[in-house]
Amino acid sequence: MIHPSAVVHPGAQVGEECEIGPCCVIGENVVLGPRCRLHSHVVIDGHTNLGSDNEIFPFASIGLKSQDLKWNGGVTRTEIGDNNTFREYVTVHSATADGESTIVGSHNHILAYSHIAHNVRVGSHVVMSNVATLAGHVTVEDHAVVGGLAAVHQFCRIGKMAIIGGCSKVVQDVPPFMLADGNPARTRTINKVGLERNGVSEEAQAALRQAYKMLFRGGLTLSNALAKIEKELPELPEVGHLIQFVRASERGISK
Repeated sequence: MIHPSAVVHPGAQVGEECEIGPCCVIGENVVLGPRCRLHSHVVIDGHTNLGSDNEIFPFASIGLKSQDLKWNGGVTRTEIGDNNTFREYVTVHSATADGESTIVGSHNHILAYSHIAHNVRVGSHVVMSNVATLAGHVTVEDHAVVGGLAAVHQFCRIGKMAIIGGCSKVVQDVPPFMLADGNPARTRTINKVGLERNGVSEEAQAALRQAYKMLFRGGLTLSNALAKIEKELPELPEVGHLIQFVRASERGISK
């Protein structure tokens, strides 16, 4: 189901039951999985692979060359999973260096005018609200939410089930299970609504609430706070993930 006005390169691979609407442009090295739907005026180019059942709305642009001035040619890739929604004017750029990839998982909801830059890694079940912006090399873990008009600095990480308030400026890592807001963003409390929606147990929520107080309200250094968490809180997967995330931080934690 390809509209007569669409331009699809003969080398592109288009899966079964795909719908390609008016004025779409599909490049030579693009692979579309089964049942992808491109509404109209969608551009997909570069070495770009999409899985199945992705829906892409008008004027979205996926897989084009990085905006990074360090780009020096080579084969760079954009890898996208299944069941994603990309709304109007979304941009997803390919990686910068030869052999590298920009990666987006599955079941993500990327709203209008959002930007996913070169070498970004987005997990699954992520929501990016309108005009949310991820700079190069950002990592977003599963079930995170980036609020509208929020901007995330290069190389920052957004933890699992974290939420970033609208219009926030994120310049350091946002810990998993937490709510960050402000300019610059600070960690304010646990993401209670997100934890409940994702079925996190009451025990784990209580432990994360205590961990938040130790990390951000106890007046302790991060290393001492982590040691206190390990000593006093139950060995739950959520607590373990929080500890590992904070310990691995290179940019520091949004406090």
